[in-house]
Amino acid sequence: MHLARGSGGDPEGWLWALGALALYALISYALAYRSRARRGSGQPAHDALHDLKDREEPQNPRQRFVSRTIMLCGGALTGLVAFTTTGAVRVGAVAGTAVVAVAVWAYYDHRTENPAARRR
Repeated sequence: MHLARGSGGDPEGWLWALGALALYALISYALAYRSRARRGSGQPAHDALHDLKDREEPQNPRQRFVSRTIMLCGGALTGLVAFTTTGAVRVGAVAGTAVVAVAVWAYYDHRTENPAARRR
């Protein structure tokens, strides 16, 4: 009954989980921005934001599904780590999880990128 009222657990845990998801999104955006700036995009900030939603380079449905699954699972894992850890360990665990999750996602997208898109 105590948990049904919503008063159980760490009340700061939800804020940390939301902060972790924001950190995850920021790291993802920064990587997309860097990629666009290196490619010589005229508007790297706009293009990077667009890339997070939908990539310009066509992906086959399987690659897109796997890429989005990695992205969503990484975000969920980062939020879960933030919610379940406490104290000083929380900051390092959240940052480490977010960096590793985004790195895995970026590595997968880089490895599955078609050669024509790389030359642009």
